[in-house]
Order: sequence, then structure tokens, then C-alpha cells
Amino acid sequence: MTPLVLIPGMMCDARLFGPQLTALSAERTIFTPSIGARDTMSALAAEILKSAPPRFALAGLSMGGIVAMEILRQTPERVERLALMDTNPLAETDAVKRRRGPQIAAVKAGGLGSVMRDEMKPNYLTGGPRRAAILDLCMAMSTDLGPDVFVNQSRALRNRRDQSGT
Repeated sequence: MTPLVLIPGMMCDARLFGPQLTALSAERTIFTPSIGARDTMSALAAEILKSAPPRFALAGLSMGGIVAMEILRQTPERVERLALMDTNPLAETDAVKRRRGPQIAAVKAGGLGSVMRDEMKPNYLTGGPRRAAILDLCMAMSTDLGPDVFVNQSRALRNRRDQSGT
């Protein structure tokens, strides 16, 4: 069966896909790369492609979907299937770009927890019985990933290209 590459959203890691990993790992190889070692979409995609299988199914959530579109742009012949979840092919708007600088500065000054808790994660989830547990997981993932990953991901998002053509 075709291997599956699952790319998590901003400040998330493989734990984001815990239920999917449990459900799907018995029938296929699943690769969940981290996306924080580089500060451009092209470099993040290239980093994943170095260790990804030669041909694979690809799914990305939010920022992971943006990285997935860049993977598809770089090497369409390697992607057998694609699922883009809650993502955006457009370049970042000027309004969002303007918010990135103060967030980066706050995180560099030791405010990762408050930026994630107050500005980022609450906007990503709707109400529901598991909302608090999911937010706790998101906070744990972001804390473990740390400020350098936040800065890299913020820069990659801020400077991304429009992927509408992809």
C-alpha cells in the first residue's frame, strides 16, 4: 500500500494525528515529518522530500497543507494522492504579515506560551466537549517544539508564495 506522509499544522507534531496514526498504521507506512527546521516553504518541503518515500500519498493540515502544496509544486511525480485540510493556497495577507513581527518578538522575549494560548490556538478550534483537551495537547506540542520553531514557521508563512497555480 502507498505510504502516507502526514504534515501537521503550525506548532504541532505527530501527536496531532494520534487517532489517524492508530487507525491507519496497521495497513500502511506513515511518515509524520516535523516542519520547523527551516524558515521558508521551499526549504521545509525540500527537507521532507529528503527522507520521504520515493512515491507517497500526502496530507497536510493548515500550515502542513501549505507545505504539502510546495511539495507538490517541487515534485508532482512523487505525490500519488493529495488531501489538503483547512488550508489556504494564497500568499499571506498584509494584515496577517503585520501581526507576525510582534508575535515573533514576543516569542523571542520568552512569551511563546502566551502567544500560543492567547493569540494562536483559540482561533483554531470551535467549541465542543474535547476542546479543552485538544488545546492542552496543542500547548504541549508548541512548548516541546519551542520558540525557534515558532520563529521559523512564522517566517515561512509570512513569506510564502501563492500556490493557486499548484
